[in-house]
Amino acid sequence: MTVPFEVVTPDRVVLETEVEMVSLRGGGGELGILPRHTPLSATVRPGLIKIKFPEGEDYMVVASGFIQVLPTRITLLVDTAETAAQIEVERAERARDRAERRLADNAPDLDAARANAARQRALHRLEAVELSTRNGEVLKQRGSV
Repeated sequence: MTVPFEVVTPDRVVLETEVEMVSLRGGGGELGILPRHTPLSATVRPGLIKIKFPEGEDYMVVASGFIQVLPTRITLLVDTAETAAQIEVERAERARDRAERRLADNAPDLDAARANAARQRALHRLEAVELSTRNGEVLKQRGSV
């Protein structure tokens, strides 16, 4: 059994597909959403989203936002979102390295929270690509990206 899943940013619809399950970090902890789930609205924390399909699983990275769950539909409204197939690995690696250099320099004008957030975003992006590749890049195979 599947349920329609839509990921929307202010700029565009990033993903629209049928899924068996969505797992993500909500404001109150981990959420696992299945078809016919009880209605729910919750905040979404930045990080990885695991998406299960009949033929396997894939991953995406999102910024903060909200999720609306109805028994017949899951809608994710986030500031930014990228499927693993949309992530440029070299760019994510450069962002990680840049953030790590800033943190290592520990300059007096360093905004440590901002540098840590940039590093974490890059690590999430790289992890999404690694997990997606390991699991067969389902979204790419389906032509969903």
